[in-house]
Amino acid sequence: MSKLSVPKPSVKTSGAEKPAADQGSGPRQAVFRLGRALDTFLRWTTEGTAALLVVVEVVLLFSNVFSRYALNQPIVWGDEMASLLFLWLAMLGSVVAMRRGEHMRLTSFIAHLPAHKRAFVDTFGAVIVITFIVMLFSPAWEYVSDEWIITTAALEIPNALRVSAIAVGLTLMLMTCVARLMTSARLIDFVVSVAILGSVAALLWSAESVMHLMGNWNLIIFFMIGVMTMIVIGVPIMVAFGLATVAYLSTLTNTPLTLVVGRMDEGMASLILLAIPLFVFLGALIEAMGMARAMIAFLCSLIGHVRGGLSYVLIGAIYLISGISGSKAADMAAIAPALFPEMKKRGEDENELVAMLNASGAMSETIPPSLVLITIGSVTGVSISALFTGGFMPAVVGAIAMAAVVWWKNRKRAACEVKRASAAQIGRSLLIALPALALPFVIRTAVVEGVATATEVAAIGVAYTFIAGLLCYRCFDWRRLYPILVSTASLSGSILIIIGSATAMAWALTQSGFSHQLAQLMSTVPGGAMGFLIISAVAFIVLGSFLEGIPAIVLFGPLLFPIARTMGINDVHYAMVAIFAMGLGLFAPPFGVGFYAACAIAKVDPTGAMRRVWPYLGALVLALGVLIAVPWVSIGFLPAR
Repeated sequence: MSKLSVPKPSVKTSGAEKPAADQGSGPRQAVFRLGRALDTFLRWTTEGTAALLVVVEVVLLFSNVFSRYALNQPIVWGDEMASLLFLWLAMLGSVVAMRRGEHMRLTSFIAHLPAHKRAFVDTFGAVIVITFIVMLFSPAWEYVSDEWIITTAALEIPNALRVSAIAVGLTLMLMTCVARLMTSARLIDFVVSVAILGSVAALLWSAESVMHLMGNWNLIIFFMIGVMTMIVIGVPIMVAFGLATVAYLSTLTNTPLTLVVGRMDEGMASLILLAIPLFVFLGALIEAMGMARAMIAFLCSLIGHVRGGLSYVLIGAIYLISGISGSKAADMAAIAPALFPEMKKRGEDENELVAMLNASGAMSETIPPSLVLITIGSVTGVSISALFTGGFMPAVVGAIAMAAVVWWKNRKRAACEVKRASAAQIGRSLLIALPALALPFVIRTAVVEGVATATEVAAIGVAYTFIAGLLCYRCFDWRRLYPILVSTASLSGSILIIIGSATAMAWALTQSGFSHQLAQLMSTVPGGAMGFLIISAVAFIVLGSFLEGIPAIVLFGPLLFPIARTMGINDVHYAMVAIFAMGLGLFAPPFGVGFYAACAIAKVDPTGAMRRVWPYLGALVLALGVLIAVPWVSIGFLPAR
């Protein structure tokens, strides 16, 4: 899972929306213009710097790989510098996402509010974001001060130079939210929002003694009612996690909030996660270089002539390119424009096309190098190569289930009038597509076989895509490079700060004793390991509808994976069940945001597509049942221990 950014009524994101027309005069107009000037300043200072950091990271990591494997002289300070720049990229990317309105949030519940009520909810959400940042502002700078005494091993510089990215990022996000309020919020909405939050804070403070008597039942107030309320009203998921954590610790414990900043740092510090911006950049390049179109053209020449042939092509194309971009919306957007016009010419209903596109997104969640796989390996300690190996077959089962539905729907249709491609035509399209087809297999094989880490192979993939795209396909518009770099930073930042916030929240839940209680409760579920897998699958379907894959797995992975191990469930098997289930939730209407992403990409009304999607999702539910019942699907190709 990864981040989906689509128009209403699907996923909408936090940050500065385009303000209304410059109205009013006097003080209001002055405030508006000051807010616009601040927004413009933030745009040019953060977007350009974040784009430059993406380039520097790619060059640095590729140089490190080349030096290590070609020259046998690794750059000893390379990983340390990459880690330092990575945290800056994550935080500046978060600022860019905030300003561009690309942080993950759910708007299914507020999309149909009247305009004036929606404006108030947006203002209230911005005030909530500001509250979270203000509560962490001083602890973040205190954390920087504490880190001055720590010196890095290779570069021999204060670690504060790295962690100051968090404090600077929070400062810039605060400025972004202020600029947004100055340009789009009414004063009355702002005052009412502040009054509501002040009342909630006073209520929590006055009820402190009562909540202490409740024991861990007080967690429901902060981490269920609080988090879900914020998510329902469209607050960014990272803020919902972070503010609930800060509020709980501030109200019921004496824990210094510098520990929250430290846990956020810990969550975002893993060098494994550096693969996220690299694969996001790589996926964008594959589409921009024309490589995705070449793969689709080859599949069309191969099976495009059979009944429902282009439907099979759609499934196969999603399988080939899935997971590389880091965004399901990007995967679908790369395929739909190349296939849908021809499919409509062959009589396919546009609602049926969206249903297939949507279900294909759910089917392909486990395919490496899915960012969810990388994240789950980072937060649970499961081998990335084992997850990459285990991710192929679950998606095959899902693809077979979808293909069965396509066959059933097309079995009575008239034979396709499209002429079958000749062997020469197939060979020519294969030759054209070969450089593109090789890339996904090289990436996945290199990681699975242990030749290179996911981060290293992503850097190699970027270099390969540039060379192959420029030499073989020659359709890249260099004017697209800067927007791609900025979008890469934005998407990466929105993912990574969620990981940081969810890590802090999971730590708070662990400190409360909740994880131990959860382990005891889950160990008593009927049916033993099978019952635990079924309950987990249902839970992750629900979580996937609201949180998407990465936030859900970062939050619940550290809690549930140890329980699965005690029950004798293989880590990879459990990971595949969890990811596949989350994919179903992500793309299942009415709450799954992936469904609305597919509708937005195809420019189709969700109402019609919703009626057509259920047979495909039903087939994927059966596929999930197979994954649960047959562990071999997930672990059959793992090397014997």
